[in-house]
Amino acid sequence: MSSGLRIRAPQDPDYDPSGPYPDHLYLYTGGVDSYHYAATRTQQWPPNTVGRYRNTDPVLVSYLIRLAVEKSGKDYLSFPQAALFDKVGIRTIRIETDPFGNFLGQGYEVGSGRDWARLGNLYLQDGVWKGERILPEGYAKFVSTPAPAWVADKRPIYGGFFWINGLGQYPTPRDSYYMAGAGGQTTMIVPSHDLVVVRLGHYKGEVFGAPAFRKALALLMEAVPRRD
Repeated sequence: MSSGLRIRAPQDPDYDPSGPYPDHLYLYTGGVDSYHYAATRTQQWPPNTVGRYRNTDPVLVSYLIRLAVEKSGKDYLSFPQAALFDKVGIRTIRIETDPFGNFLGQGYEVGSGRDWARLGNLYLQDGVWKGERILPEGYAKFVSTPAPAWVADKRPIYGGFFWINGLGQYPTPRDSYYMAGAGGQTTMIVPSHDLVVVRLGHYKGEVFGAPAFRKALALLMEAVPRRD
């Protein structure tokens, strides 16, 4: 999330909630071709200079994936299941689309706790599952390394599509990285403890669930020894 494309997002420091509806959410709810919308935003900063939580960037990467899949002659809508989910035993994860059939992989995915744990374990195992390399070598390190633009902004909390425990937001080692969804849904990967922790819950329960999750993580760090 360092492209520098101009969109309004609720977590921007200068965000004004009384202003127009934020593009960050419009990409979910606008009923438009989200890929085209993201690709036609103007530039606000030079690329890789400012880190911001904006859905434009993952949407554009999803767009590139669609172009590549269709150019290779494969079926786009079945691609995630065939290329990834089937290989690691995932059966419940579903990715919703916009009205134009574009996957909204930046946040409209639902699945069971076990399947999120499978996905987390794929990264914990450096992208290898039962001896088969599914993710490119070094990709797990890439996603778990703070992005330069976020580091320059003194917020080393975002890598490549994953959030990072770079400021100690959670009571886990700083090498921890995680998938974070609305309502406190979290898949936490802790390489130094060889551990994946999944937290799911009702959206409105986040206020109570978040401190309980932190307490549980602290207890797990005591109970599960560090990997030598």
